[in-house]
Parts: sequence; structure tokens; C-alpha cells
Amino acid sequence: MWTRTKETAGAVKELITEGKVRAFGLSEAGPDTIRRAHAVQPVTALQSEYSLWTRGIEERVLPVLRELNVGLVPFSPLGRGFLTGTVRSTDQFDENDFRRDNPRFTGENFQRNLALADEVKALATQVGATPAQVALAWLLAQGNDIAPIPGTKRVARVEENTAADAVTLTAEQLAQLSGLPPAAGDTHTEAQAQMLER
Repeated sequence: MWTRTKETAGAVKELITEGKVRAFGLSEAGPDTIRRAHAVQPVTALQSEYSLWTRGIEERVLPVLRELNVGLVPFSPLGRGFLTGTVRSTDQFDENDFRRDNPRFTGENFQRNLALADEVKALATQVGATPAQVALAWLLAQGNDIAPIPGTKRVARVEENTAADAVTLTAEQLAQLSGLPPAAGDTHTEAQAQMLER
């Protein structure tokens, strides 16, 4: 793993020197890979899943990013749609939707996670925002080095998500959200998890 990381970082460093690449980013890397790559070529940003729904990077990865001054670009900041409050049944998914097999969207995990989405929705009602805006506002409040990238297919959702920047949550509200229980079930299937450095 170290040899590949060193080779990749070295190749990107050459491209940056040649003016062909502006910055070096990693995706879903763990602390060791981040440190190794950064030692060869400074890493600008890490793309990794992070949200109220998925907080696993807080303990090991986020401190390393902050130590090395590496930004975080969280994908799936709305918990793969779950935190919007619109997912109420797996029957909503078409046959090719990857969430059908995702552990967080199946069986008892799905039912327990509905309670988490309902908590976000309740707080959103209090502040006059949508659940998606509250989930994004919480994420934005975690630091100026975080730039979430919610995926969407509709212009109205882009506008809704962008408006999250204007949602101000009190310290108590942020603490309430941070204190929510972790989502039930793994973020990935077992096969997917084996491909990631955690």
C-alpha cells in the first residue's frame, strides 16, 4: 500500500510542478495513507463520507486532517437521502437503487434509523428550515475546513441545499444533533468495506 501511495503522490507532484494539476486530493483514505501521501506532496482535500448519519471519521481521520491543514469534502452529507425525511420505505427505491442492499436501509436498521430522521425533522420544524438544511447546517458548523457536496437531480434541491448556509443553529441545537444516537447498521456492505482503509 505504501509503495502505491508514494508512487501516486509522486506522480501528482510532478503534474503539479508541470502546471498540469492544481492540487492533490484523496478519497476515502485513512490516517496512515493521508500522512504518507502528504509527506510526498501536500494533500489539499480529502473526500469522505461524513454527516449526522456517518460520523466514523471524527475520531481518527478528522484530527489528522486538521493537524495537516487538509480540507474535508464530505459526500453523502444527507445520509444518502435519509436525513431529508422523505425516505419512509424501501419500496420507494427502484430495483437498481444501491440503497436496497445497504445495511442502513434494511430490516430493523431501517426502522431504527427512521427515528433519527424524525429527530432532524422535528428540529427543522423548530427553526423553520427543511431537514436537509438542518443536516447541512450542522455539518457546516463542524468547521470552516468542511465543504459538503450533496448530490441531487433537481434545481429546487440545489437551491434548498445552498440555503442551508443561512440556517443558524444555536449551541443547544447543535449539541442536540451531535448527541443523536449513531445510525444503525454499517455504511457499506461487507464487500465494500473491505476495499476501504478504516
